[in-house]
Amino acid sequence: MRVTVFDYGAGNLHSLVKALAGPGTTVHVEPNPTAAVETDLLVLPGVGAFSSAVARLAPGADAMRRALADGLPCIGICLGMQLMFDASEEGPGQGLGIFPGPVRRLQADRIPQIGWNTVANVTEPTILRAGLREVYYANSYVCAPTDTRSVVAWSTHEHDRFAAAVRTGRVLGVQFHPEKSSQPGVRMLHEFLGEVRG
Repeated sequence: MRVTVFDYGAGNLHSLVKALAGPGTTVHVEPNPTAAVETDLLVLPGVGAFSSAVARLAPGADAMRRALADGLPCIGICLGMQLMFDASEEGPGQGLGIFPGPVRRLQADRIPQIGWNTVANVTEPTILRAGLREVYYANSYVCAPTDTRSVVAWSTHEHDRFAAAVRTGRVLGVQFHPEKSSQPGVRMLHEFLGEVRG
């Protein structure tokens, strides 16, 4: 199975690529958004700023929207999840709009949220099968879906409850970093890979 990590030029992807690797899986890093959708699974990684990421995504945004609408499996991590929404308070630019709603700043005294937090009210099978309860965050912004039926896990930072994960069809977004969430986080990624294979 070919896994493609879209590289918007904003950080070290080594830990994510390592976490995704495994028997029968080839992981490829692709900076061209149009070429990135020629794959079995697209990964939108979790490092960088919204505006610069959507600028890199823009030349292939329509192709990516079509591919996801046609059933291309995708997982978006942290910023990658935010790119699946309409727009962000972090800066200008249009997201993919897979999930209707904005990205907003965390409403908390301690920002960014960096470190471990709990996921609750989980209905996402890949998280449940992996036994993932504690997850690693590094974020100042969170997604605010207009339809909360897409939310498959929640977290709370101070008093701000936000979507930890969203899902529609074969598209999964997680606000946390599974590749930094110890063995259960890596298991969650491989549960999703196995689901795509199946």
